[in-house]
Amino acid sequence: MTTPVLNAAVRRVRRRPQWPVPVGLLLLSLIPVLAGAARLTELTGGAAVTPQNARFFASPIPVVTHIVSVTTYSMLGAFQFLPSLRGRRGWHRIAGRILAPAGLLAALSGLWMTCFYPLPPGDGPALFVLRLVFGSAMAMSIVLGVAAILRRDFVRHGTWMTRGYAIGVAAGTQALVGLPWMLLFGQPDEATRAVLLGSAWVINLAAAEYVVRRRASAGRSR
Repeated sequence: MTTPVLNAAVRRVRRRPQWPVPVGLLLLSLIPVLAGAARLTELTGGAAVTPQNARFFASPIPVVTHIVSVTTYSMLGAFQFLPSLRGRRGWHRIAGRILAPAGLLAALSGLWMTCFYPLPPGDGPALFVLRLVFGSAMAMSIVLGVAAILRRDFVRHGTWMTRGYAIGVAAGTQALVGLPWMLLFGQPDEATRAVLLGSAWVINLAAAEYVVRRRASAGRSR
């Protein structure tokens, strides 16, 4: 008598909508993607050089590399959270071979810009340190994820790649966190800006840990 009940439960799980999470991630990624597209247009369209963009005109290769790699990583990576695609080894393997290099390029180019570009207005030492910490954590997560799949440790692979992706798409969360503050209180000072942007990284990592633990719990219940 329990078998029909279990089968019905399995069917209900399979019928659950699969698209809300990938669509949400795509919408979240659109914020930095559109900002990056605007920056590329600025760099290639002969825009005026200002104190806010002078560092990009002086050294455009790192920022162009960062925009292209982040766009690829965030948009393509969203589909890795679609169960029907993730279960297809061919898709997952091919996408992974694009995502891992793109994610590393995004992290390393971000670290390069943090270290060698002049600090933009509104940034300060605290945000400088946060960018180094989370950029390094993103790169390390991807490296550990690749190392895990080479050992055929699929669980750790998924865990580390999920964490790396969470850090990589934090720019969208930062916009969502920062916009209400600016609407209510105006432009934040250096300390507040560091707290706002730092909280977005923490929010994304907390969401990633929730996903990781939920996967582990589902695996144990099978």
